[in-house]
Amino acid sequence: MADFDAIVIGAGHNGLAAATLLQRAGARTLCVDAKLYAGGMASTVELFDGYKFEIAGSLQFPTSAVVSRELGLDALPTVDVEVMSVSLRGNGDDPVVYYTDPMRLLTHLNEVHGAEAVNGMAGLMAWSMAPTRALGRFDADAPPRSLDEMYACAHNEFERSAITDMLFGSVTDVLDRYLPDPEKHGALRGMLSFLAVNTTYRGPATPGSAAALAFGLAVPDENAVLMKKLRGGIGALTTHLATLLTDGGGELRLRSQVREICTADGRVTGVRLADGTAISAPIVVSAVAPDLTVTGLLDAAAVPAEVRDRYTRVDHRGSYLQMHFALDGMPTFADPYGLLNDPQMQTAIGLFSTPEELQQQWEDSRRGIVPVDPAIALQMPSVRDPDLAPPGKHAVSAFSLWFPVEAAAAAYGDLKNEMGQRVIDKITRLAPDFESLILRHTTFTPKHMGTMFGAPGGDYCHGLIHPGQMGPNRPGPRGFRGQELPVSGLYLGSAGCHGGPGITFIPGYNAARAALADAG
Repeated sequence: MADFDAIVIGAGHNGLAAATLLQRAGARTLCVDAKLYAGGMASTVELFDGYKFEIAGSLQFPTSAVVSRELGLDALPTVDVEVMSVSLRGNGDDPVVYYTDPMRLLTHLNEVHGAEAVNGMAGLMAWSMAPTRALGRFDADAPPRSLDEMYACAHNEFERSAITDMLFGSVTDVLDRYLPDPEKHGALRGMLSFLAVNTTYRGPATPGSAAALAFGLAVPDENAVLMKKLRGGIGALTTHLATLLTDGGGELRLRSQVREICTADGRVTGVRLADGTAISAPIVVSAVAPDLTVTGLLDAAAVPAEVRDRYTRVDHRGSYLQMHFALDGMPTFADPYGLLNDPQMQTAIGLFSTPEELQQQWEDSRRGIVPVDPAIALQMPSVRDPDLAPPGKHAVSAFSLWFPVEAAAAAYGDLKNEMGQRVIDKITRLAPDFESLILRHTTFTPKHMGTMFGAPGGDYCHGLIHPGQMGPNRPGPRGFRGQELPVSGLYLGSAGCHGGPGITFIPGYNAARAALADAG
C-alpha cells in the first residue's frame, strides 16, 4: 500500500489549492515544500521584528467564481479601501485615482483627465475582451486553446483584430490607438505599460508585449470574485488553504525538499526527498515550475528527448528589484502631491515612467545600465492593516523595473545597491522625509527571489507572458497540448501552466481536477 494517495510538491497558493481539493475528494494527500513556511510568493512574512511584508504577491486577482466557492475564498476578511491605487508620473501631473467604486472612478477620469481618457479606457476594455476569452485566463478545468480556437473566440472582425494585436503587437501600438496623448494621458499610459511589462522581458514598444497587456486587463464574468486586499496580507490566502488541508486530514511538511519524482514502467511511484526519504503515491502534482519539474526532478529516461527539450526553452528573465522598508512613521508627501497624505490614497502608489521611457530603460538594462528614474509600484499596506507593523510604524514595499539581469555576475552586487538607492531617491523626491524614516530595509533581486522560492530566474510567472509562452505554448496539467508527458499520474500545477500566472489558483485547481478525473 502506498504511503499516500497523492503528493503535491510545493506549498504555494497553487500547490495548496491542489492539495486541498485532492484531500477533500478523499485522496490521502501530502503537500511538501522546501521552505520554512507555506505560501511561496503569496506569503506574508515577518522580515524584521514586528514588521510583516507581502514578499511578492499583494493582491488576490480576479478569481473564477467556481474556484473561489470550492476553496472558500469568499469568507476571508478583506481590507475595505475606497482607493485601490494612485498612479502618477512625478512631474507635477494629475494622478490617476483608481477608486473601487466604478462610477466614482469614471467621474474622476472624466473630471480630471477628460472625456478622452474615459473613452480610451472603455475602448481598451472592449479591446481586451476577445483576447481574454482567447487566453482563457479564468477558465477553470479547461485546456489551453489552439491558435485556431483562439481566433474562433472572436465574434467579429474587430475582435479578430484584437487577438492579432495580442499575439503580434506591442503595448505602445494599443495605447497609441486608445490613449494617444503622451502628456494628457501620461499617467494612464505609464500605469498600463507597467501593468503589462512587469510580467515580460520586453519593453512596451517590443512586438509581442501586447499579450501581457491583454492578460493584465482581463476580467472574468460578472459572477467572479474581483481583485481585493486581504486583512493580514496576501499570506491570509495560503494560511486559509493550509488550514483547510490539515483540518481535512491532509498533511503539510515543510523543510522537505523533493530531489526526485520517482517513476517505474511509465508512471509515477512517489518522490524522494533530499535527505533520501522515499514517499510513495500513485499521483504526484508538481506546483514548481514546469521546466524544473521535467528537466530537474524527472529522470531523463522518463521523457523523450524532444519533449524534454521543449521545457528547456522557457524564458525566465525576471528583471526587477523588490525592496521592503521598516519605517519609523508615515512619510509626508510634498505638493503638488499632497493628496497622497490622505490615508485612503496610500494603499498603493505608482510612480511610473512613460512607455517611451520604459522602453529605453529596458534597452539600457540589457547593456548593464540601471534606470536613472526607475518606475516604482509602492505598497503601504500597514496604513489600512495596522497589524502588519508595530504601533506608529509602517511596513512599506517597493517593486521596480528594470534590473540589469544580463550584466556580469561580478557587477551584480554594485548594480543592486545602485538601483536600490535610486528607488529610495525617487520616493524621497516626492516624500522628502522618506529616507530619514527608514529604520531597516532589505533588497531582493531576481537572483535572491529565485534562491528563496525556487522560481527559475526569479520569474514569479514561472514562464513570462510572451505569446510564445501562452495558449498552446503553456502546458496544462498533463503537459503541452498535443504533446502530453508520457508519465501517468504526474500533473503540472504551477503558475507556469495554463491559467497562470497571477494569484488565481487556476493551475492548481486544474491539476487536481485532472488527477481526480483520471483516478475516476
